[in-house]
Amino acid sequence: MLPDHSRYHCQIALPGFGDTAQLLMQQAKVLVVGAGGLGCPALQYLTAAGVGTIGIADDDVVSVTNLHRQILYGPDDIGKKKIKVAIARLQQQNPDVRLIAHDLRVNATNALPLINQFDIIVDGTDNFETRYLLNDAAAMLGKPLVYGAIYQYEGQLAVWNVRNTDGTFSPNYRDLYPQVDATQIPNCAVGGVIPTLAGIIGCLQANEVIKLITHSSDVLAGKVMVFDAQTLQSRIIKIGLVTKTSIHSLQETASVQTISKSDLGVNPEKYELIDVRTIQEHDLLNIGGKNIPLDELAENMAMFNKNTPIVFYCATGKRSAAAVKLVRGVYPRAEVYSLESGIG
Repeated sequence: MLPDHSRYHCQIALPGFGDTAQLLMQQAKVLVVGAGGLGCPALQYLTAAGVGTIGIADDDVVSVTNLHRQILYGPDDIGKKKIKVAIARLQQQNPDVRLIAHDLRVNATNALPLINQFDIIVDGTDNFETRYLLNDAAAMLGKPLVYGAIYQYEGQLAVWNVRNTDGTFSPNYRDLYPQVDATQIPNCAVGGVIPTLAGIIGCLQANEVIKLITHSSDVLAGKVMVFDAQTLQSRIIKIGLVTKTSIHSLQETASVQTISKSDLGVNPEKYELIDVRTIQEHDLLNIGGKNIPLDELAENMAMFNKNTPIVFYCATGKRSAAAVKLVRGVYPRAEVYSLESGIG
């Protein structure tokens, strides 16, 4: 089917773009993992630009803390599934794009069959476990992965695992960072993030996807762009020759036991409650228990009794889930739970 010139005229008119590139856009299949701060702007521009098939993988719900940077959602969407809201808004934006919902958390079991359905993967995740999982699955399947990350005022962008003309592949995330201690790097909820940075990096991810689809010769492969939102300065860091990491299987993702508010309320004295939010968040609203911020948890594990069932809680359940994984990594037999969906 020929491109819709009335809709896509401004990009078709670009030097070197034309109908050929737009047809490639219509035929492309792109998977965006994470419909959050990075995923929202990336999805909006890929949809607007006419990428033929876009898959979205996310199992989270909208919370009030998302609204300052996750621009597909509004106050009326709080508590709703992100993926349902996102697809409704995006389909309204461009009815011609095929949008596929994957209401799931990507794990070692579903990553390969999911990713294998698409040509290009966009990493819009906010945790290292899933980031490594996506990287490894993409490397095993020979798929390019467009990486983005934001924290406070700094953003990063790269394209991993691009096939070179000689059949080899450009570096991937694990080649550059074989292992990262995620407990030493606070997430956005703890360290903060300026909202405009999510839009900038997410749009740049969409830009790299379009370049990959249209066979641009200047994709950000073998390089990492670092952007400072305060100074508006960016630098491109070339990745030198690296010893390629052999990836033959996916690491199992750690399971997290959750407990509902109703189950906790039946017998609250049975559990020790620990709030892993910041001191400021705890002072504003809490449901009791000790307050040990997530980025201080590793050095303060002696503060709680590992022989008593522990329930970690936060605003949405993300930080408390990370706390469960952290404790189970040190004390595999500890009975620890994450409060499902957090306290809002």
